[in-house]
Amino acid sequence: MMVELVFSLITPAVLLGAWATGSLIERLHLRELRRLESGSKDVLALTIEDIPADWEVEGCDLVLGNVVISQDYFKRVAASLKGIVGGRIGVYEPLLERARREALIRMKEQARDRGRDTIINVRIETSPLARTRGDGKGTAGVEIMAFGTAVSLRGGRSRRIGPGGVPA
Repeated sequence: MMVELVFSLITPAVLLGAWATGSLIERLHLRELRRLESGSKDVLALTIEDIPADWEVEGCDLVLGNVVISQDYFKRVAASLKGIVGGRIGVYEPLLERARREALIRMKEQARDRGRDTIINVRIETSPLARTRGDGKGTAGVEIMAFGTAVSLRGGRSRRIGPGGVPA
């Protein structure tokens, strides 16, 4: 009788604690991403495929940034329930947003470390890293990779980029 009472009290407390911890970790990660993004504004990332004719490129490198994020238990359960009835799986959207943002930040940091000021032909790839096994054990995660061609422009980027980050 006492054991049942202990389990009936401990189980909800552990679940509530895990949910609160996961929420706190997500908020802290978002705050850190905002800080890192403000520090990476000096490297411009563009999706254009070709360099404008008037750009004088001094050097280029392939740069990439990747991140692996695991889905927490609660999001996995909510997604499983949503999978039964179909529709948008909103619980994964913040997770993927955080992963995309971090991958872009890491790509920009790599470009800056190589002395590059602009990244063109930026692409983002997503792939499942691992899947949960049918018995509910195992990890489930996703990898996001951002990559592009980092270039250094003769005379600096500021002369070549117009308002709003559009190539001049």
